[in-house]
Amino acid sequence: MFMMVDIMSLKPVFLALLCLYWRQCTADLCNWSGSGLARETHSRTVQQVRLRCTEGSVEWVYPNQALRVVLEPNLSSSRHTTVCIKPFRNFRGASVYIERGGELDLLLADEGRPEQVFCFRADGPQKSAIFLQANLESDISRRPVGFRYELLGNRSTAPNLGKSVLQAACRPCNNTELLLAICTSDFVVRGSIRSVSHHKERQTSLVEISEGRMFRQRSGVFERETATAGATRSGSSWHGHIHTLLECHVKPGGGEFLFTGSEHFGEAWLGCAPRYKDFLSLYHKARKARLNPCDFPLD
Repeated sequence: MFMMVDIMSLKPVFLALLCLYWRQCTADLCNWSGSGLARETHSRTVQQVRLRCTEGSVEWVYPNQALRVVLEPNLSSSRHTTVCIKPFRNFRGASVYIERGGELDLLLADEGRPEQVFCFRADGPQKSAIFLQANLESDISRRPVGFRYELLGNRSTAPNLGKSVLQAACRPCNNTELLLAICTSDFVVRGSIRSVSHHKERQTSLVEISEGRMFRQRSGVFERETATAGATRSGSSWHGHIHTLLECHVKPGGGEFLFTGSEHFGEAWLGCAPRYKDFLSLYHKARKARLNPCDFPLD
């Protein structure tokens, strides 16, 4: 739960916000990396960054005073946007706030739980900003503080977004959802389950995929296996890991599956995953009835 904080009660932050026109501004497309030492210790000017992409990262070296990050992606649609941030591992030295309507919502206190993904709504005519306030008592020689971010628009497939997502993640896909998943998912890979490991701390399970054939992936989540690891009939074999929720009770199973899903913060998250032979039967029937939303390459 967010803690509402009035700016007037945060003297350093309030003084910094007196710079109404944000004259010191750094612009980039997706990622930003900079030093808090660029501001003099006695200066109350907030260091501001504007980012134009729907995903990227912010790295603040030697955090000092405050850093304001405004996300201004070029979205032609969807006024209702969900923003998710994942702080760096061992995040120390600053607190993270969401600035909305002249007030600050505490998102992550210094030395909080950086392994968690934090999501919030960014609605309304005024753009939301991510505000980092340095801990003046912290040793600034520590490693950089920062986070990765994603703007999801109206998508609701990110982990930790709420009960509806948690429940949907474990529900088997119906035929319509499966046919659509092969067209719209961030990754589509055919392969076998090599192992499944469970992590109680994160409440997730990790599915290791091997001997896979890659049909599509948005980034490099899956990699080619070495020649000694085997090869598919197409001449290449892919390997990778897919995350899902612990409550889904995923178990190792024999045979081939068609794995689909979304990618968040460099991780693959499981969506629909039918057995490949069952998918083939469904796809052939849909194509014969001209009900398939897109073409899929068959062997």
